[in-house]
Amino acid sequence: MGYYIDLEKVSIDDYKDILKSTHLIPSWKILKENIDSNLETIKKQGITNLQILQNLLKDKSKLKEFSKLSGLPGDYLNVLRRMINGYHPRPNRIKDFPETSLDVISKLEEMGIKNTRHVFDNVKTQADRMLLSKETGIHHDEILRLTKLTDLCRIRWVNHTFAYVLYEAGYDTVKKMAKANPEQLFATVKQLNAERNFYHAHIGLNDMKMLVESAKMLPREIVY
Repeated sequence: MGYYIDLEKVSIDDYKDILKSTHLIPSWKILKENIDSNLETIKKQGITNLQILQNLLKDKSKLKEFSKLSGLPGDYLNVLRRMINGYHPRPNRIKDFPETSLDVISKLEEMGIKNTRHVFDNVKTQADRMLLSKETGIHHDEILRLTKLTDLCRIRWVNHTFAYVLYEAGYDTVKKMAKANPEQLFATVKQLNAERNFYHAHIGLNDMKMLVESAKMLPREIVY
């Protein structure tokens, strides 16, 4: 349990069910083609969970070797690798969060807290957050805001900007995102962005469905 999904706990059979129900971008839909036979082939290589599979697809040379051994196409394995790696997104920098003062950023950086992974390790409980507030002099409300933004950044595809959008839209924790109705989430975020112009990219209903599905996979590590 931690900041990321524990890939070791996701079996290949479990992942097959996840893929079947996941909304994928067009270039990743290859993962649903021959899904039963492809994942059965992977299991026959002695691979029981996503952590083992990730390690075997870690770089191009290993991927090529596994493709030759298993008979699975390299293009398919490359997309699969990208899909799995995406469950461990790069932490977001605290200084990139909107409406975060330089004073807050400076106080956190003095303690070595520079990104969401660092924040996560210091805010899991109310007691942790009170201690961090006391040690830094940062108001508890601001610590809580950064905690929630950090929680949201654990969701795949959520960067510092979109975490702020979700926070402002009232979907301010992983738990709320996991329980969200994608259609309602889409409508709420679309309306809020029209009013406040947070971003210019096109984020559609299928994107919201993928965010909700990703949130469901994350452990509920932060206690509010």
